[in-house]
Amino acid sequence: MSVLPTSKPATTDSAEQPLFLVYGGRVEDPSGERFVDLPSLDIRGIFDSDAAAYDAWRGASQQHVDDAFIKYVIQRLR
Repeated sequence: MSVLPTSKPATTDSAEQPLFLVYGGRVEDPSGERFVDLPSLDIRGIFDSDAAAYDAWRGASQQHVDDAFIKYVIQRLR
């Protein structure tokens, strides 16, 4: 009888690489985060550090500084 090696199960540990998603678009209310048109969201990208995500968020937000109904957010994925 032969024993086949088993693969290690996928685990999540504290050393896991963090990921951050930066996206934005037009919102119904400037104080909220309910987007008006989900298919037209501007996805700026997925970043591996909060600093890189912040830079992308800041750049996108500054392009729309005169329109209070355009909002960009950083969402931590893991």
